[in-house]
Formats: sequence, C-alpha cells, structure tokens
Amino acid sequence: MASREVSTMIKQGFISDPSLAFSPSRTTALSKISSPTASPPPPPPPNESTRPSHSNLTLFEMMSEEHNRESKTLDESRKKSHARVAKILTDFKNGIVYAYGLGPGDVRLTVVGRDGYRVTMDVHRRVLSEKSRFFMEKMSSRKEKGVSHMVEISECDDVEVYVETVVLMYCDDLKKRLVGENVCKILALLKVSAAIMFDEGVMSCLEYLEAVPWTEEEEEMVVSCLGELDLPDLVTSILQRVSSESSTSSSSRTDDIYLQLLTGVLQAKDDKARREMKSLIYRLLREESDHDVSKNILYSLCHRCLTSLVLCLSEATSQMNDPGKDRGVLMREIAREADNLVWVVDILIEKKFCEDFVKLWADQKELADLHSKIPTMYRHEISRITALICVGIGKGRILVNREARFSVLNTWLEALYDDFGWMRRASSRSLDRKVVEEGLSQTILTLSLRQQQVILMKWFDRFLSKGDDCPNVQRAFEVWWRRAFVRQVVTEADASQLQITLYDYPK
Repeated sequence: MASREVSTMIKQGFISDPSLAFSPSRTTALSKISSPTASPPPPPPPNESTRPSHSNLTLFEMMSEEHNRESKTLDESRKKSHARVAKILTDFKNGIVYAYGLGPGDVRLTVVGRDGYRVTMDVHRRVLSEKSRFFMEKMSSRKEKGVSHMVEISECDDVEVYVETVVLMYCDDLKKRLVGENVCKILALLKVSAAIMFDEGVMSCLEYLEAVPWTEEEEEMVVSCLGELDLPDLVTSILQRVSSESSTSSSSRTDDIYLQLLTGVLQAKDDKARREMKSLIYRLLREESDHDVSKNILYSLCHRCLTSLVLCLSEATSQMNDPGKDRGVLMREIAREADNLVWVVDILIEKKFCEDFVKLWADQKELADLHSKIPTMYRHEISRITALICVGIGKGRILVNREARFSVLNTWLEALYDDFGWMRRASSRSLDRKVVEEGLSQTILTLSLRQQQVILMKWFDRFLSKGDDCPNVQRAFEVWWRRAFVRQVVTEADASQLQITLYDYPK
C-alpha cells in the first residue's frame, strides 16, 4: 500500500494501530491569525535610492509594492503568533499552568493549521477524556495500558487558540485563568471549546462574557457568535443584556418608558442637565428603532406645554402692575415652557407627526391674546414656535393644507413680527435669522395669490417702519410681484395666440 494512502487512512482512524489520528469538524475562530507557510520570504523592498517615485510607478509596480507590504504585515503577525504559542508550550511543559503529578504524557497531540503550520505537544489521555466528550468518544475504543497514542487535529483555522484550549483542560481555576483576556479571545476559545465538547471551558467562557462589559463592536461579535452556537439554554442570560424578553417588550410598556423620559426632561430642575438630556433624547429618537415614540404621547406633552404657557401668561398679565413681584422669575418660567414646546415640536417634525400641531397652534386664540398683553421681553421665546413651523413648512417637512397654513400665519404672524427683534438679539446662537426668513418666505409663497398680497402688503409697511427688527422677506415680495403683474401679463398675451390642432394617426 502506498505511503500516502496509509497516512490518509491513519488520519481517518481506519487502521487499528497503537497510534491514533483524526480531524474534528472544522471550527472558525474569531481572531484569525495566519501561520507561516513553506513559501520563501518575500524579497526585501528596494532602498530609497532605487525606488521610483510614486508618480512614475506603473500599475504592476504599485500592485507589487502593495503585495509586499501585505506580505510583510502577514509575516509579522505569524511571528507574533508563533512566539505566543512557544510561550504557551513552555509554560505547559514546565507545569506552570496545569496540575502536577501526572507524569509523562501518553498522547502526542499535533495541531495542524490549514496552511500547514504544525504544533506538537505531549498530553494525557485521562485529562482529555475527562474534560472533552469529543476526545472521550474518539479514544473510547483504545484502552490498552502502556500504549502511547498519536492524535492529530487538522485543518484548524487558528492553531494558537486550539493549543490554548487544550492547556485550559489542565487548569484547576478556569475563571481565574481567563481574567484579563479580551472578549475576542474569549469568543475564539468558546467556539473551540464547543467544537471539542469541552463543557467546563464553554461554561467558563460564558460566565466571563456575562460578567464583563462590551464595546459596541464586541457586542456585535458576541451576539453573532452566540447565535451560531447551539447553546440556547446557556446564552439566554447573556443575551438579556442586549434584548428584552417578548413578554416584557410590549408596546404599552415601551410607551410608558418614553413618556417617563420625555416628561422627566420637561420637568427637570437642573437647567444644565435638562439641556444635556434634551440633546441626548432627541438624538436617540432620531435613530431608527423597532418601536418608535407614539404620536399620542407627543401630543399629550404638547397639550401639557400649552396649558402651562396659558397659565404662565395669565399670571404674567395679572402681575404686570404689581411692583412686588419678581418679573425675572416669571420671564424664566415662560421661556422654559416655550423652550419645552419647541423641543417637542422639533421631535414632531423629525417624526413627521407635525401636521396636526400646525392646526392646534393656529387655534390658540386665547394664548395669542394673552401674548399680546405682556411686554415683548417676557414673551418673545413663544414666537420661536411659529418660526419653527414656518421653517418646517418652507422646507417641505410639514405638509398641511392651504387653510391651515394661512390660519397659523393669521394667528401668529403679527406676534412674530413684534418679537423678532428680541428673538434675534436674545437667541442669536439658537436662532438662524436667514433660515427663519427663508422659511417664512417659502410659507407665504405657498398661499393663494390673494393671500400672498394681503400678508406681503402688511409686511411692506411693517418692514419700512421697523427695519432689522422685522423679518426680511423681500424674496417672497419679489416673487409675488412677478406672479401678480409680470407673469400674468405674459400668460394672457400667450393665451390669445394659443392654437390646438388634432391629427388622426393611422393604426
């Protein structure tokens, strides 16, 4: 029989021989570190004096340089892996990482990588059989005493991880041995332990993963790895870190959490913490999620804010003539409630729920009336809500009918004109004047030509008297002028010459 055929049969376990060799099912480790091959090392790169400039390199030369760099990096990675394997074997041989008094090994274990890299170590049959059901099954038919066996694990993706896993079988305290390892290495050890049915190793790796924090990248790796392994009962507690049980993830429970968080932000006592949480919650709500904040919750918050604003302005009108009241406190309360409503409206626009709020804001006749009775310095923050709506309509992010668009301007545009100077000075950082003016212009131009005329003629008089303290919508004025006088004449002239001719085409 040819030597190659004998070798193949030994590896497959068909020859009854004192030596034993086999190959377990291939297992993909997470940290793939390549091993050296028999190919000669790449030639050294040319020195700087002989290397052509990058601009003069041909495509073939650039590809060769890239290949050389990759080969050098790969070779360095192999050398580091080999050094780590050598250290593991030295510690193993010296008895540092495993129990004592076992005597000489009776099994010669060889681990072979897919690239041909081989590592051989003398191990003990009793340890392998006790710790690994895979080894126990493979060696159960060979019980001759005093016989040395040869075991080969071939086609390994990561020789280093296999060697480390075998060494772990000799450790009395696996948990202590794993302390300090990174999550990637633990996942690699877990997959090999599961492949060779090293139950103690599997449990130790899972306990480690359950106890340590993960980065976002590690979290994806953990979820992916545990999903590939057939360990449903063991990984449940670990995956609870990133997913809820179906019985507790109902829509009503999620809505309660959203409501609690949003209400907490609106009622926060510390202004700095409130600003930080507003920014954080808004950013998180912008992200895609399986269950989003409901429209009903957001509108319930809108009604709360509107009620608070009405109460604040009612109190302000009654205190205007009372010199004993602290007007600064009142001004801060109004500004806070207006800012709360701006935040909720921002979320409504982001979630495309704002159409109904435009109608709701247009119907706030009582609030608009109270707004007109108190000094601008106390009330100007409220007009930011109108500005925000106009920007949303002007950018096409809020879709409402023409009656609603005209109604909201009819209710709040004069207030916006009155407050604009204070808004511009007091909110210079949060208010972009150009954006507001562009949004207002675009909103006006979505109305009928007659409505545009009514609004822009009033704006014309206001702008001439107030100047910079009035929004500058000259662009809208120009467009309206052309629509009303220039284009209409051209259209009529063209219409008088319009002719239509019908032709019958043969079928």
